[in-house]
Amino acid sequence: MTAIKELQSYKNFSVGDRLPEINIIVDQNMVDAYADASGDTNPLHIDPKFAKTTFFGRTIAHGLLTLAFVSRILSGWNWQGWAYGGELNVAFLGPVYPGDEVITTGEIELIEQREEGVFSHCKLVCYSGDRVVVKGTAVCKVDNTGKK
Repeated sequence: MTAIKELQSYKNFSVGDRLPEINIIVDQNMVDAYADASGDTNPLHIDPKFAKTTFFGRTIAHGLLTLAFVSRILSGWNWQGWAYGGELNVAFLGPVYPGDEVITTGEIELIEQREEGVFSHCKLVCYSGDRVVVKGTAVCKVDNTGKK
């Protein structure tokens, strides 16, 4: 069994560091473009007349569109660690409506040294107003000197 050592900091990464925050206003054009790109043309996302008959009462953004904001802050903060094998565990907690401003934040909660290198565990949250719409964690490698 390999020992894991918790660290308070490593190079330019420290427990408690905040990832760059992004604020994005989601509009119907963005939702429609995501539907076209992803092939997810569920009328809940793109048909206001249909969406009005649903529980939500209006169109909602795709959950994975909101999740893309998480990927964007992780890529902006540590693109190599994220692109080359980051792990993600999130829950979708509420809808994002066209016109909502989504604020995506992250913070390093843990840094650990493993046999394969040094990894950061980050807490991630997407807010729409005072509502949490996505919440979870990501693990990204912050050092490439470990065994492959």
